[in-house]
Amino acid sequence: MRTDWTQLARQFQMTLYAKVFAGEDYRDFVRATTQSVLNGERDAELIYRKRLRRQLHEYQKNVPPHVQAARKLEQWTGERLRRGDWIEYVITTNGAEPLAAQQSPLDYQHYVDKQLTPVADTILHFVEQSLAELVDSQLTLFK
Repeated sequence: MRTDWTQLARQFQMTLYAKVFAGEDYRDFVRATTQSVLNGERDAELIYRKRLRRQLHEYQKNVPPHVQAARKLEQWTGERLRRGDWIEYVITTNGAEPLAAQQSPLDYQHYVDKQLTPVADTILHFVEQSLAELVDSQLTLFK
């Protein structure tokens, strides 16, 4: 489990792995979790939390999302962050934004693609399935 995963990914991984290893049906769980994220029902679990390892001005070339959010927090609120501070942020339709000053809607597809899919596909690979296959097969039932 990566330390920069959201609470959603952590809970999803624990439950999915438990279901797969216990031989329980996991398909409805995967579909329901994915749909609840896309429906905006899991927003409180979509928060990233990461520590600033350097001063904000030291990040020059590759600026990670938590630094982008920290810079926006300073710009939008005037709050000053230092090396060692924690930043809570979300991924929105306009990129990373600080939770404390979020201005844009959440990018739910990001959370499916970057949080749920890697967790699911790591274990579903062994049962010759993927999150996309499970979710796409459910969507075709409604067409």
